[in-house]
Amino acid sequence: MLMGSLVYGIRYTIPEYLCTFLVAGGVSTFALLKTSSKTISKLAHPNAPLGYGLCFLNLAFDGFTNATQDSLKARYPKTSAWDIMLGMNLWGTIYNMIYMFAWPSGSGYEAVHFCKQHPEAAWDIFLYCCCGAVGQNFIFLTISRFGSLANTTITTTRKFVSIVVSSLLSGNPLSTKQWGCVTMVFSGLSYQIYLKWQKLQRLQKKRKTT
Repeated sequence: MLMGSLVYGIRYTIPEYLCTFLVAGGVSTFALLKTSSKTISKLAHPNAPLGYGLCFLNLAFDGFTNATQDSLKARYPKTSAWDIMLGMNLWGTIYNMIYMFAWPSGSGYEAVHFCKQHPEAAWDIFLYCCCGAVGQNFIFLTISRFGSLANTTITTTRKFVSIVVSSLLSGNPLSTKQWGCVTMVFSGLSYQIYLKWQKLQRLQKKRKTT
């Protein structure tokens, strides 16, 4: 949302910002509370500033990508989900090939040699890529039809639910603060669904009056 507003001038309503704050704030706080001293002690060289810096860069580039996808869809309405998917994967393949085989520290040749020695690993990689390709169809269809913000909300919620369920199944009960984060996330999602329902109701009333 921030990258879309700053770079492309996309305007969001205050309720939309509130929903995003509840979801993002809840997930972020939950993740910080879940990081225990026992987990940190397992790290070889714990470096919090570097970790937060890399997370910030990841969010910034990811936000710029999502905002650009929305902008392309708005400027070129005939752009399909598979056009965006092709562009993303084509340029991603070019960049990765350059890094893996042309960069001095690239490990592309080592990876090819490893797959020749272990054909079963190459088969697993192929299946993994096929699953990723199928999954990308749903991701880019969501972006094309509902926008990147909806797609980000879905993926974030899915990851958050996975963390909560795995914590409960592994016998690690959540603390009161963590349950508060869960409440924040699902409050934001519920409010977002309610806003979309209201918008749909208004559109239906306008169609009836016209």
